[in-house]
Amino acid sequence: METREQRKIERGVVVSNSGDKSISVEMNWMYKHPKYGKYLKRTTKVGVHDEKNEAKVGDVVEITECRPISKNKTWRLVTVIEKAVQE
Repeated sequence: METREQRKIERGVVVSNSGDKSISVEMNWMYKHPKYGKYLKRTTKVGVHDEKNEAKVGDVVEITECRPISKNKTWRLVTVIEKAVQE
């Protein structure tokens, strides 16, 4: 029997929660330029499935890869790590 590969788990900040059961999460990552050696900061924005509508804008969340849920959603919410400060 085949074993499934471990799915990626990432951390990011919620930037939008306008859709029902959908949020947008921004993930920051760095990489080293192959020629110059300088570390560059990059940002990736992904669509995430939030079944319980528990994440709010500004929350730090943990997400994991999953099967395609819609055209743009291939990640799902695991936990809300840190709630955003409400003013």
